[in-house]
Amino acid sequence: MTEQLPDGGEPQQPGVLVDRGTLRLALVVGGLVLAVLLGFGLGRLNPSPAAGSYAPTPAGADHTHAPGTGAHDHGGTADGGDPTGVGGLTVSSGGWTLTPLGADLAAGRAGEFRFRIRDAQGRPVTRFAVVHDKPMHLIVVRRDLTGYQHLHPTMATDGTWSVPLTLPEAGVWRAYADFTLVTDDGGQSARTLGVDLAVPGEYAPRPLPAASRTATVDGFAVSWSGEPTIGVTRPLRFEVRAADGGVPTLERYLGAYGHLVALREGDLGYLHVHPEAGPPTAGVSFQVTVPGPGRYRLYLDFQVAGVVRTAEFTLTVP
Repeated sequence: MTEQLPDGGEPQQPGVLVDRGTLRLALVVGGLVLAVLLGFGLGRLNPSPAAGSYAPTPAGADHTHAPGTGAHDHGGTADGGDPTGVGGLTVSSGGWTLTPLGADLAAGRAGEFRFRIRDAQGRPVTRFAVVHDKPMHLIVVRRDLTGYQHLHPTMATDGTWSVPLTLPEAGVWRAYADFTLVTDDGGQSARTLGVDLAVPGEYAPRPLPAASRTATVDGFAVSWSGEPTIGVTRPLRFEVRAADGGVPTLERYLGAYGHLVALREGDLGYLHVHPEAGPPTAGVSFQVTVPGPGRYRLYLDFQVAGVVRTAEFTLTVP
């Protein structure tokens, strides 16, 4: 059965009537949806920033954390630590893994340490933020807390990090990779992962030196003051004196006037504490939260006249 149109037009078979205006609107909406879907797909294929790049440190800043963030450490569960605030206890955390690629290490012989940071899918990570002028800080120390080294590996385009490494004595050494990832959404995530390195030979561990607030290195007398308290953030202030008692001019090293690393005796839990901002007019201060009782070894890196030195202390927290 046919139906006569009111305007005298041609009769049409029963069905859905679609006028030209509705059709044009449907085509426009469909095109917009297709454009959005294509744009999303291309964005997933080409994330920003480009893979393999480093996020630069803002001018005048010591490192790349958000403005307004106070002095802080890289311990805690966010970077491979435990709830008490230490990091570096595990080789993998939060889906990120430190993968050694082999190291032919012999006591006293120059070698090379190579590794990658992999994500949860096993892919090498290549996007890191520059923190203290470097995208990767590698701390190496023997398990008796001797032989401390602060190194800066370089990364190949495939995400392989490499660094010359000489371990002077036999034993088990701990290597900590301290870095900040650039996430897919452009954010940053600080991590510290640790792995053991074995050097064959007879191992004779040294006892930890007695607790002290002073140390001497290359003729410089270094002292610290403050009252570390478990679970409370307190300042530790370090002062450097020359052999004649004068105050040397501390220079910026890796974007700061000092770097402090603290390792806990036993499990070698790791704290990398950043200094307070500003010139070291009365020494260099760090905000430190002690995670629990025990003995800690403190390593202070400082630079005078272009030479970096490390002062070491033992801290006992009852």
